[in-house]
Amino acid sequence: MKRLRNRIGQWLPDLDYRVWLLSMGRLLSQLGTGFTLFYAPIFFVNQVGLSASAVGAGIGSGSISGIVGRIMGGSMADSPRWGRRKTLLISAAISAIAALVFVVATDLPTFVLGNLLMGLGVGLYWPPTEAVVADLTSIEQRNEAFAITRLGDSLGLGLGVVLGGALISGTGNYRALFVIDGISFIVFFGVIYWAIAETLQAKQSHTVMQGWAAVLRDRVLLVYAIVNVLFTTYLALVNSAIPLYFSNFLSLPNAKGFAAATLSGLFAWHVGLTALTQLPVARTLTRFRYCQSLMLSIGLWGIGFGFVWLTGITLTGHLGWAAVSLAVLAIATVSYMPAASALVVSLAPVALRGVYLSVNSLCWAVGYFIGPTIGGWAMDQPTPIAHGFWIATALSIIVGIGILSYLDRSDRLAGRESHTARTRGDG
Repeated sequence: MKRLRNRIGQWLPDLDYRVWLLSMGRLLSQLGTGFTLFYAPIFFVNQVGLSASAVGAGIGSGSISGIVGRIMGGSMADSPRWGRRKTLLISAAISAIAALVFVVATDLPTFVLGNLLMGLGVGLYWPPTEAVVADLTSIEQRNEAFAITRLGDSLGLGLGVVLGGALISGTGNYRALFVIDGISFIVFFGVIYWAIAETLQAKQSHTVMQGWAAVLRDRVLLVYAIVNVLFTTYLALVNSAIPLYFSNFLSLPNAKGFAAATLSGLFAWHVGLTALTQLPVARTLTRFRYCQSLMLSIGLWGIGFGFVWLTGITLTGHLGWAAVSLAVLAIATVSYMPAASALVVSLAPVALRGVYLSVNSLCWAVGYFIGPTIGGWAMDQPTPIAHGFWIATALSIIVGIGILSYLDRSDRLAGRESHTARTRGDG
């Protein structure tokens, strides 16, 4: 037993205990998100009676308030008056209220209100939580530290999908999922309140406007933001459009798509594989430059969406092709997330980590507006357009590869990564 503990200790990275606590808190909050993220589109389309386009636009509306939240979250995280901890507490409280709005939602306006509140809570959440990880880690630890916190997200989502599927299969009560989601955010609030101390050390020597002015002058960051929106759009499509596509557009012998239990199993497989491969992939990719890691990731996104298309047009083996597509997309996800955050931190002055990570998080808001909106539109179209949508999405990686190749040749980014490599002992 002692030998097993030693082996586990050698395999896990040596990080500040607060990184592990934050990861556990994120697991709890994402448990509730896993209940709702996958099942909410199906519930509001198939049981409440809203159209797929309306649900897609409703989910996308959360990105509007998410943009406001991310701007506020970055500025508040860098401010001695608020700091990382208070901002995270406010985020958890707003998210809990949003979950309760979903409990009572029976029409589009209430559904949109819930998404607007959830978008604000999520927007406030991301800049400070990633700033905390950056505060507590050295350069050489950062890739694995971001992977650990993402592992908490992935495990929570996976458990949420599995347990949510079991609850739906047993009771058919979708609204109970939203209640549990609210409770999970309350628990996350408690973890932050009792276990996470403030990590902001730098004294603010700039105004909010000066901080954002510095960000807007950073050409490398802004060019990167373009391709980052593409990545986050892909992530949003996995969570919003693929469940509807697999549910409504497959030519199965006795149905037009997979049943809820099958969908639950498929996405549990996707999220479970994401959790299992998060740390090994992050550790493997530390030997590559950030842009190289992201080029590998975007190539996998293209392959994964190609398999989604194949799942829809094939006459047999739908379940196998669906499993393969979600497996490839899982590896694409884990190769993207740590490198994306670490790249932004490498560009950010210490005193501006919050606002720089706001830009990174704003890309998520934009992507999660574009993805559900265009995905919902495509899933409302005739079958040939729904099938063709995935080929068009796969081909869009050409744009991303071009931008990443340009950034990889950037003198400033190359200089930062050369310093990182020396710090790690690689050069």
